[in-house]
Amino acid sequence: MGTAAFLAAGVMAFGAGCLARSQYERDCLVTEEYRIASEKIHGPGKTIVFLTDLHNKEFGKENRRLMEAVRRVNPDAVLFGGDGMVAKRGNSDIRIPLALLTGLAKEFPVYCGNGNHECRLLWKSDIYGDTYENYRTALENAGIRYLSNEAAELDRDIKIYGLDLPKSAYLPGTGEIPEGLLKDALGEPDPERFCLLLAHSPLFFEEYADWGADLTLSGHFHGGTIRLPIVGGVMTPQYQFFYTRCAGYFELPESGKEKSRMIVGRGLGTHSINIRLNDKPQVVVVHLCGI
Repeated sequence: MGTAAFLAAGVMAFGAGCLARSQYERDCLVTEEYRIASEKIHGPGKTIVFLTDLHNKEFGKENRRLMEAVRRVNPDAVLFGGDGMVAKRGNSDIRIPLALLTGLAKEFPVYCGNGNHECRLLWKSDIYGDTYENYRTALENAGIRYLSNEAAELDRDIKIYGLDLPKSAYLPGTGEIPEGLLKDALGEPDPERFCLLLAHSPLFFEEYADWGADLTLSGHFHGGTIRLPIVGGVMTPQYQFFYTRCAGYFELPESGKEKSRMIVGRGLGTHSINIRLNDKPQVVVVHLCGI
């Protein structure tokens, strides 16, 4: 075998190995925990599970493994950050996210925000018809709080806000949002309560912090698709390369105020680029407590 043929065979073998590893990882499920303390939280605090970017993924029949992972935590609430389905090229099967979320709602309080795929159903209603309204109505009929530029009280100390980001936030490259978007969409945050914000994209952490979010839960970037040691995620769905906030915990200190924190979940599913390497699907557990 010549050198060129040998190298080609090696590249092909490496590629096949990466694809096999990716297929394995896409079916894995890991639980990772964070502790967030705030002087605004009194009493025993709350434990929440944060799920995002399901994209019609199933972990076992009827998502049994995912359901069991949530049950093991036994949270006070489940928060879903959006992108339950894949809304693309006119396809919009909503059965899998509906089954998962309504199943969870039989056991736990569930709060849902919109991702870009839910919003796409609404933005392109000429293509998707009443799919968005049917999806939202089915969830609300199951007792789920659907937070589309709305807020709900988790308890007397914690308030959950759900922000809808505009189309411009999801443009390839950096994305952008209008100045004053959060105040216009959500009003002023409650200064006496711990303000937890569901905002699908982590790109605008500075704006979330400036508005007054104590904790932002985001997803959207699928962990960067391929994660490298030290470097982190390689590519986002908006074709940003080596973006530092693809996944994990981040904070912005501000003088005279509590730090604003953000947790970016790696999500559960994939779409378009169906690859995960060093980037296993994730159940995020957040323990909220007092100082």
